[in-house]
Amino acid sequence: MTGSSSWTVLAVGGAAPLEPPVPLLAPFLLILLAIAVMPFVHQLWWERNYHVVALALGAITVAYYSSHPGGAVRMQHVAQEYVGFMALIGSLYVVAGGIHIAVKGEAKPLANALFLLAGALLANVIGTTGASMLLIRPWIRMNKYRVTAFHIVFFIFLVSNVGGCLTPIGDPPLFLGFLKGVPFFWVVRTCILPWLVAVTLLTGIFYVLDLRNFRRAPQNVRDELTGPTRWSMRGAHNFVFLVLIVGAVFTSSPIREIIMAGAALGSWFSTSRELHEANDFNFHPIKEVAWLFLGIFATMVPALDYLRLHAGMLHLHSPAQFYWATGVMSGFLDNAPTYLTMLATALGSHAWSVDQPAEVRQFVSEQGAQLAAISLGAVFFGGLTYIGNGPNFMVKAMADHARVKMPGFFGYVLRYALPWLVPVLAIIALLFL
Repeated sequence: MTGSSSWTVLAVGGAAPLEPPVPLLAPFLLILLAIAVMPFVHQLWWERNYHVVALALGAITVAYYSSHPGGAVRMQHVAQEYVGFMALIGSLYVVAGGIHIAVKGEAKPLANALFLLAGALLANVIGTTGASMLLIRPWIRMNKYRVTAFHIVFFIFLVSNVGGCLTPIGDPPLFLGFLKGVPFFWVVRTCILPWLVAVTLLTGIFYVLDLRNFRRAPQNVRDELTGPTRWSMRGAHNFVFLVLIVGAVFTSSPIREIIMAGAALGSWFSTSRELHEANDFNFHPIKEVAWLFLGIFATMVPALDYLRLHAGMLHLHSPAQFYWATGVMSGFLDNAPTYLTMLATALGSHAWSVDQPAEVRQFVSEQGAQLAAISLGAVFFGGLTYIGNGPNFMVKAMADHARVKMPGFFGYVLRYALPWLVPVLAIIALLFL
């Protein structure tokens, strides 16, 4: 049943989705449009009022859901997810801000490519968010004389998304699968070859683009690069807090959020002001992410509910179909809930439940190709837009603060994701699905 007067309840992990009226999808589309367009239409107004826009659009969805049976429970569950999301993002931002990696000299293209490879590997140990927050500042510093948008975009591709495909710690969608019953080491056994091909191709593309950028640099800048690059680090005690945050991911709420908040406070008070100033640390980027994702979390609920209730209309059967459907929706609806939605859809087509670990394990055993397609789609396509995965927008905000000229929402998609990322994702589908 559809329509504004009929709210069908369907248990698909967590709080049950409700049948939303189609017009209720408008606030989500509007907030995406505002993020994409307003910085170009009236940047000063947007910088002063983006929190008002996020609150106003989010309030429409919250008010509608709260006035219908079961809707308040649904929004309460979303609020808990938002608190968990911000606890992770915020604590990693503060702790990473206390680690200062100094770079003397400018990185050449090969050094840059190796840095991205190292970041992609690290993402599997401390997560894409942790790796992004830790490495984005030194990445900008080591390219300070010639940093451009493509440096930041490929960082998002490799460190913030594709890199974290080998462990459940790597990316939130995979952690959700682990919690539902997917074996911990299944991911690396199944996805290692697609990961290796995707990382190699993206790093190779970056190297060619960066080599062209390097050769166009003025001679005095290129002369600067002839000397050795030296690294040093201060604030190493913050790695203890980083380990605490990663470990807290495996605990349950609210203990998880308490540990993360404690780690952030411990880092903040144990790190000197001089070190924070060396990192040019302030709370503006995390403030922007917090307000905008508050609106996104609230307004995307109807879109996710509608998708869950009507996923059968997509007629997904083959691994390739699951890969592309999961991927495209992950790029525009946060990839973690999209992964869970598509996993529930795939299990449901075999009369299994996502809430039964034994049935999830049976699905892994008998339909591993479908799960691999869903996993790869959710993680790899997270870099399709700024909102596909949590750290993307944070990296953009930090780049903006560092005065790196970044493309807007549509510019990112049209100038970088479509010509560089999507062909690599298509090759993955052809080779492995």
